[in-house]
Order: sequence, then C-alpha cells, then structure tokens
Amino acid sequence: MRDDLAFIERVHRDLGDVRWPEPQEIRARARRRSRRAVVAATVVLTLAGVSAFVVTAGGRELAPPQVAASASPDAPARGEITADSLVQPADLAQPAQVQLSQSGLGEPVLIEDMLGYCRQSRGMTPVWETSRWSRSQTLLREGPDGAALTPTDVLLSQDLYRVTPDAAESFFGDLDRRVAPCAEWRSVGPYEVAGSTGTGEAVHRWAVVQRGFAGDGAALLRHTVSQPRDQKTGKAIGGGPRSTSIAVVQVGDLIAVLALGEDGTEPELSRLAETAARRMCLAANPSC
Repeated sequence: MRDDLAFIERVHRDLGDVRWPEPQEIRARARRRSRRAVVAATVVLTLAGVSAFVVTAGGRELAPPQVAASASPDAPARGEITADSLVQPADLAQPAQVQLSQSGLGEPVLIEDMLGYCRQSRGMTPVWETSRWSRSQTLLREGPDGAALTPTDVLLSQDLYRVTPDAAESFFGDLDRRVAPCAEWRSVGPYEVAGSTGTGEAVHRWAVVQRGFAGDGAALLRHTVSQPRDQKTGKAIGGGPRSTSIAVVQVGDLIAVLALGEDGTEPELSRLAETAARRMCLAANPSC
C-alpha cells in the first residue's frame, strides 16, 4: 500500500545506474502500491536486492462492509476510512494536489519496504499487523494543467490503517523490539554500473529518533545507508545516499505512516504528523 515513491527516487538518484536483483516477495508488496501512481517510471532500490518496478496509473475504490461492533454505547464504530481523515493539500507548505487516494481491506501494515526486507532476511515477518481497513494517498506538487508529472513532484505519501484495538494499543510498545533486529544490517548484492559489474555491499541502520509528538502515540524512524562499495576493491559505487525518515502516528484504532518527498525535512514531517493526528480524529474509534 504505502508507495514510498519519494524515497525510491531519492535512492535512485544517489545510486545512479546501479541495478540489483528482484526478489519476488518485495515485488508482491510493491504491486498494490504501484496502482497509486500516475507517473510511469522504473526506479531502483538499494543493495538489499530490492526490485525495480513500473509505476502506472489505475486503481479502484473498495467499499468496506459495516463494522458490527460499537466503539461506545452511544455511537457505532467507524469502519471505512474517508478521504477527509487524510492530510489535505492545504496542510502542506507549498501548493499541492491529490494524486490518487485508494482504500482497501485486509492490507498489511508496512512501515518501510527496506525495513521489511531486513526483517525478512533475518527470518522474521516483514508485516507488522494486518489492517481491517486502509486508505492511502500521494500528494503531488501543483503544476500547470497537462504538464508531465515526474516522481520528483511527490511531496507526501500517506497510508492510514485501521487495526484492532489491541493491535493499536501495543503497536508503539513493540516498536523498539521490532526495529532492533535492523539497528545495523549489512546488505550484499551484485551490481552493474556503466558496464562495470561486481558485488557491492552497504550497511543500513534504522533508529527511532523522536517520540510522542502527536496523537496517542508517535515515532520518527530514521533510515541511513552507508556509502555502497565494491566488496572486493572497496571502491565507492554511485553517490552517497541520504538518510530518509518515516513518521508513524496512532490515534485510537488508526495508524498512519507518512513520508515526505526528497525536499522534505524531519521538522516538516513532524509538523505534518501532528496535522495528520488531528485529521485522524474524524475517523478514529473511539472518537477524539
């Protein structure tokens, strides 16, 4: 669901023409996300061997069934996640437009593809929870009508998941435990750059760098990657990757995952996470 298109493009820019293998499990998780994009682009991830995939237009809205249980004696529990509970274009610091908003049922809660791949390589499930309902969107930089869109136009991607009350309550309590196996992870894989081939390696690190700044619970995860190098010669491969950040926010039974485009900063991401928490109140159980 969560199409971290901005992250992918950022890594693509940093690593230039590096090409990595294509694990089928990552492609399967990326398939749903690809339905949210209007830009056709082939992009490349990093030394973990994550696949490139083509982003195309499409997708359809699902109509989730009604929830039988009630959040309180006074009102029925909310079920489907409506578009007004997402971050709105006006919430961003620069003019933006909604690219596409898509809802789903029973989608896995994914914080970051690469973190999921690290966990899977260590024999753990990449999926943190399975949501009951979900909704995702991408906000693009506003441009002239008819102008060609590119991945660099991405300003924000957001996934909003409705999970069971127990899962929502335990989510942040389990965060450190789930991230800990990937505090430092060395990935190795073959590469091809400008006709040169070899085996490259890089070290990925994930850390929770901020907590409790929004909603009922919030965390800012920072992902850093060392300079990829040829395993045999030690020569640098491509440019030095930048760190990327993901904000995770909980309000009631809702969990939001947000990532900014390549020009975004962590202070801006934290601000938008606070905005996201306020808007999530429109759909949360119990209501705010």
